Parts: sequence; C-alpha cells; structure tokens
Amino acid sequence: MKITVETGDPRELVLLELNARYMRHEQYQQLVSNLRRDQALTSTPFVWLNPDTGQKIVLSGNHRVKAAQEAGLEEIHWLQTADALPEGQRLGIQLSHNSIVGEDDLAILKTLYERIDELDWRDYAGLDDATLELLADLDSPSIGEANLSFQTLAIVFLPDDLKEAQDVLSEALALSASADAAWVAQLRQYDQIMASLDLASKSYDVTNVATALGVILKTFTDNAANLADGWLDHDTGEARHHGMAPLLTLFHTDAIPAAAAATVERALQQAVARGDVPSEHRHRMLEQWARTYLDTPA
Repeated sequence: MKITVETGDPRELVLLELNARYMRHEQYQQLVSNLRRDQALTSTPFVWLNPDTGQKIVLSGNHRVKAAQEAGLEEIHWLQTADALPEGQRLGIQLSHNSIVGEDDLAILKTLYERIDELDWRDYAGLDDATLELLADLDSPSIGEANLSFQTLAIVFLPDDLKEAQDVLSEALALSASADAAWVAQLRQYDQIMASLDLASKSYDVTNVATALGVILKTFTDNAANLADGWLDHDTGEARHHGMAPLLTLFHTDAIPAAAAATVERALQQAVARGDVPSEHRHRMLEQWARTYLDTPA
C-alpha cells in the first residue's frame, strides 16, 4: 500500500457514516479542549482517497478529525492512500485501527464486521476471541455508549392516559424551570425512580409500570404546592430567589372556574388599557391586587 503524508483543512475530509468506535462526551470535549490548546493533532488520522469520487474518507481518526473541525484548526496532517481498496479491506483497516485503543458500540461493530466477506480482511481487523463471542451472542441493537453504567426505562401509555401524563410532565418541567440551577441526574437517582415505582405499585396493587408512573405523577400534582419551599422563605415571607414562581404552588391548582376566569380577564384587559400593567407582564396585576388587600384594614 502506498502511503503519503498530506496536509490540509480538516473540513475537506469526509467522516464515516457508520463508525463502531465511540467516545464518551466528556472524553470528546477534553479532546476538543486539548486541540484548541495545542492547535495541532498529536496523532495522525488515516485517510483513503476514493479514486472514483475524489472524496477523502477518514478510515481511522474520525473523532480526532471532527474535534479538529470543532476546535477551529485550519490545517492538520494525515496519512493517506489512493490505492483502490475494496470495501472489505477498508472495513478491515477501520476495525483494526479501532481495536488498538478505545471502545466499540457492539451492535455497529457487528454490522461492520459482518459486511467483511473475505476471511483475510476479517482476520486483518484483529478482533479477539472474546469480542467475537460477544458479537455472536448479540441479538439486539445496543445503545450508543454500551459500556456506561446506566439504564434505559421505556414506558408505554394507553391512548386515554397519554394526554394526562403529557400534561403532568409538562407541568413538572414548567415548575422546574424556575429553579436557580440545573443538575445532571446521577445514577443513584435511577434507583430512586425504580424504588418509587415499586412503592406505587405495591400501594395501589398494580403491576403495570405505566399505571404505577401515573400514580406517581398524580401524587406529584396533588402535592405540587410543597414546591413553594423552593422559592418562599416561610419564616420571613420573602422570596428565596429572583426567578419565577409557578402559580400552582400559590393557588394549589392550575385552573379556576370559567366564570371567575372571565371576570379576571376583563379586569386584566382594563388594567392593560389604563396602563396600570404592561400587556407582556399581566401577572403584575396580581401583585397589585395582593398589596391592596394587605393594605386594607381587617
């Protein structure tokens, strides 16, 4: 195989559409950060120049090339061959380079490996016996980062229950939007979710997971007023932060009778027309009503 060392813009290189090698998010971000600091690749990708299309396809080093693009590098070095490589040989090269370092999504790895129809190139890929046994036992597609310690929970709702679940989840998201900070869920919180589902199932004697989740969501809605602890200091009566507070935690409901709502709407329209409150901040009228009530002698 004839190999040359080339230099050019990483954006002119074509990344693989199907790549068994993956990189965890934090690893990839560290790579991008390192490249921004170094302003150069310190390991060399391998590229195949397709003699028919002229495309420069990255057989090895896809993450490095992608990270170089994201880091804004205008020039990198790579090894390149323009030999007429059949697909089996290209896949063999790809998998053999992958087997040197890193981790594979086994489902994609199996797909690529089975596409190699020549025994010589399968041998060239360099997959060990343990990996081949895993591929042989693989019956269903794996998730992206197969070796991470996380679990996927799928819940199926009946049509009649779906709308109610969507409404409650939307309500929960709206309530959480007023928090001061956002946190990534930790693995132990998965155990808490499963324990909550088990508790709901036993309490209501149900075995369906979606039904148990419905119990949890209803319990959340019924007790949403307790979330006022997040924005209200009950001892001083002052707000804990300067964000937004959900009305559900104030009124213990997210709906009022239509006749009452019509009265409130007329008052709001009149307040906006008079210039008492801006149209985009109609909630300020609620504060004015509250202050007027508080200032009125008992």
